Amino acid sequence: MSAVLTVSDAARSTPAPRGAVSLSGVSRTFAGASGPVPVLRDVDLAFRPGEIIAVVGPSGCGKSTLLRLLAGLDAPTGGSVTVDGTPLRDTDDRTAVAFQEPRLLPWRSIAQNVHLGMPRGTSRGEVSSRVAELLELVGLTGAAALRPREVSGGMAQRASLARALARGPEVLLLDEPFGALDALTRLRMQDLLLDIHSAEPTTVVLVTHDVEEALYLADRVLQLRAIDADSEDSSIARVIDVPGIRPRDRADRGFTNLRAELLDGLGVDTHRSTPQETR
Repeated sequence: MSAVLTVSDAARSTPAPRGAVSLSGVSRTFAGASGPVPVLRDVDLAFRPGEIIAVVGPSGCGKSTLLRLLAGLDAPTGGSVTVDGTPLRDTDDRTAVAFQEPRLLPWRSIAQNVHLGMPRGTSRGEVSSRVAELLELVGLTGAAALRPREVSGGMAQRASLARALARGPEVLLLDEPFGALDALTRLRMQDLLLDIHSAEPTTVVLVTHDVEEALYLADRVLQLRAIDADSEDSSIARVIDVPGIRPRDRADRGFTNLRAELLDGLGVDTHRSTPQETR
């Protein structure tokens, strides 16, 4: 049963969330040298509008493949993917992706890179206003004229997020967006993502290898497992509801069992004790 989240008076003043995502019987198989290679199988999921979903799992379990399907960059071998009841199209304008690497164009300024995310046909005045709004949202107003080489990794990643938001997506897809950052910057970017989500409450699907990050940010955590051609298992190992209201306390001991459950599902022995030092 899904966790019930209370809504503060301040939250009620934010825009209504968009982006109900549905995956029905989704599978994805690739051609291999020795035959078909299944990567995803029998994925049945429904994401609520404005929900933050974290996707975790071992390497090769299909996390990035799932994100590509949700972005419309790839098509399922079987099943269907819809947003608000309508099938995704190629490079669907209702979705936007930010990757682990910011992928900014080095010859353009930060503001110009954000501009690239704007929908075609947007008037010059609207572009200028929206870019300024997004730069303020991610704290980069003072860096608007700088080139990517002139800013830190965290600032470049903020610019990447602003560019992804420029088209006003209903679904924001994040592929390990903070994985290359140092620990302190990563924590700050997590808080920034929550601030952005509060201001622009789109549906967020976040792929991460960090269980702590998943529990801090997400409403639900989707754990995938690797499958093979001989099995009939679904790619979904488990879906965990994360209790509480964001922002959560990173030191909350109430997440100990959830943390252990996720780590156990990832093959990490949480009960392993440190051997005594011998003399």
